[in-house]
Amino acid sequence: MQWISWQHPSSAGFTLRGWHTPPRGRPLLHFLHGNGFCGRMYEPMLSHLAADFDLWLCDIQGHGDSDHGGPFVGWNRNADLALEALQAQGRAFEQVPTVAVGHSFGGVLTALLLAQHPQRFTRAVLLDPVLFTPSMVLGLTLAEATGMARHAPLARQARGRRARWASRQEALDGLRGRGVYKGWQDDALNAFVTHGLRDDTDGSVTLKCHPSREAEIFSSGPERLWNQLGRVRTPTEVLHAQHTFSFVTESVHRWADINPAVQTQLVPGGHCFMQERPQDTAARVRACLLPEGIT
Repeated sequence: MQWISWQHPSSAGFTLRGWHTPPRGRPLLHFLHGNGFCGRMYEPMLSHLAADFDLWLCDIQGHGDSDHGGPFVGWNRNADLALEALQAQGRAFEQVPTVAVGHSFGGVLTALLLAQHPQRFTRAVLLDPVLFTPSMVLGLTLAEATGMARHAPLARQARGRRARWASRQEALDGLRGRGVYKGWQDDALNAFVTHGLRDDTDGSVTLKCHPSREAEIFSSGPERLWNQLGRVRTPTEVLHAQHTFSFVTESVHRWADINPAVQTQLVPGGHCFMQERPQDTAARVRACLLPEGIT
C-alpha cells in the first residue's frame, strides 16, 4: 500500500503530520487513532479497506510523527485541528464524499467533529470510543478543578509506562501478549513497533508518544460531551467490544437511546479488537460505510 506523507503548521502553533494514499476518486476515509498510538499502526485493518476507500491518517498532537506541541490543547481543540489539517492539506480529495472512522480517543474526537460539522462526513464508524458517562464527566470536571485528575488510575499507569527499548526486537518481544497488546495479531504488533517507536542515535528505540502526553489525555476529557453527542446527525455505527471498559458499554447504549442517528454493534474481543481481528473489523467497517446503493 502506497502512502504519501503530509504536514500542516496548525493554528495552535505546532505541526501536525500524517499520511494519505494516492487520490483515486474513491470515497475518502478519515481516520483518527487512539491515545498513545498513531495512524499507521492500524495498517493491518486499513489495508483491507484500501480497495474501496482512499485513506487519510492524522497523528494527533504528541502522537506519531506530529509535534509534541507543548501542553495538551484539549480534546475539542485537537478535533478541530485534525479537520483544519484535512481542509488545508487534503484539497485533492475535495470532490469525493468523506467518511469518518476513529478508535478509542480518536473515536471521541471523531464524534466531536460529527457534532460540529454535520455536513462534512456522509457516514461514520466509531471503534470502541471512550465515551465517559455523565457521572464520570461531572467527576472529571471536579477532579480537574482540584488537580486530582492527574491521579486517575489510567493516568498513573501511563506515566509509569516503559518508553525505551534497546531494539525493536526487544520491544516486540516485551510487548507481545502483555497489557493492551494482549491478543494482537503479529502484523498488528509489528505495525505498532514499526510506526509507534522512533529510532535513537544509540540504536535504541523510544515511544513516539511520550507517556506524559498519554497521561495528560487520561487526566482530561472533552468539553460539553453529551451536548455534542446529542447534536450528531451523521449516520453513525458504534462497534463496541465484548471485553472493554464498562463505562464504554454504558455510554454507547445511552447515546443510541437518545440519538436516532446512532446504531450499535457488539463485536468480539477487547478494546483494541481491530488489532486482534483486522480483517473482520475492516469487513464490518466497510459494511457500515458502504451500505447497498452507496458508492
